[in-house]
Amino acid sequence: MTFEEIYQFFQEPPPIYLNKELAVCYILSVFLQGDSYGTELIERLEEEYSTYRLSDTVLYSALKFLEKQGTITGYWQKVEGRGRPRRMYQIIPEYKHQAQELARLWSEYTSRQGKFM
Repeated sequence: MTFEEIYQFFQEPPPIYLNKELAVCYILSVFLQGDSYGTELIERLEEEYSTYRLSDTVLYSALKFLEKQGTITGYWQKVEGRGRPRRMYQIIPEYKHQAQELARLWSEYTSRQGKFM
């Protein structure tokens, strides 16, 4: 290791991978803005929060959790510019308030993290 490598680390820190808890909060924050699908969630995270990443495994585990809890529902839809239909997800209206609370936790988490980067 060199001092230059240390400086480089702080100039271009490695990505932070979301765990399931953070993924649930992030996903709900997106769904409050509209329906979405898995690949779009991953791409959007990288665009909007460049220091964070979401693995397929954690993403689909979080989506399965939310469906099992009855918080979201999925449906198939053809997405413009994509070949096959995508599994779209949306928040069930009765859970919108809880989704807002969890989305707020995501927002607070990313705000705090930004102070350290």
